[in-house]
Amino acid sequence: MLQVSALTKAYDKTLAVSGVSFKVMDGELAVLLVPNGAGKSTTIKCIIGLLKHEGEVWIHNEPNKSIEAKRLFGYVPESPSLYDMLTVQEHLQFIAHAYALKDWEPLAEQLLERLDLTDKKDKLGKELSKGMQQKVSICCALLPEPKILFFDEPMIGLDPKAIKELKTIMQEQKVKGTSLLVSTHIIDSMEGLWDRALIMKDGHILVSGTKQELEESGESLEETFFRLTEGTQV
Repeated sequence: MLQVSALTKAYDKTLAVSGVSFKVMDGELAVLLVPNGAGKSTTIKCIIGLLKHEGEVWIHNEPNKSIEAKRLFGYVPESPSLYDMLTVQEHLQFIAHAYALKDWEPLAEQLLERLDLTDKKDKLGKELSKGMQQKVSICCALLPEPKILFFDEPMIGLDPKAIKELKTIMQEQKVKGTSLLVSTHIIDSMEGLWDRALIMKDGHILVSGTKQELEESGESLEETFFRLTEGTQV
């Protein structure tokens, strides 16, 4: 479970995130919808432990900046950042050694095959397209078999086949009991996948509701988002 409690971050006198609280339960996919400039980047950096902040973030009952939490957490950033001079295979080896994984090779091979990277194993990071780099980032995040996965705009740069495969992987992770948080501007890309919606504006969570709760309101997720963020640019 991912638990965020009273998360607050200010830059000098500017309050970027104010009292953000939500949970993502085991086996649940929460979609985070935020207009541009409304606190998404700051929230992400706080959750993954890159910024000092007030409030608490718990990764499977461990504080987010602890070594224990980092072993349980997988993150796929919006812009992949690979090492230029490491091959695809060496990126996976690096992750395996960093997490002290055992018998990781079969899973690595499976991930490479599923994302059409098998013939790219010996390619350097700098030789890959953005879409290929995104696939490598996904493989690296999945290899340690984390309890919590955070995807930031995961579909950008992926071809249709890879998008379909990633959606299948997300469903499989839910069945395994993994908590997933997915930040996206492409609302319909999560259709049929999400269990909880988190709508954020001006550093505040406006809605944290389950699919059933939103359906009972009579609005679609897209309608709810635009009603609450009217006047903002998505």
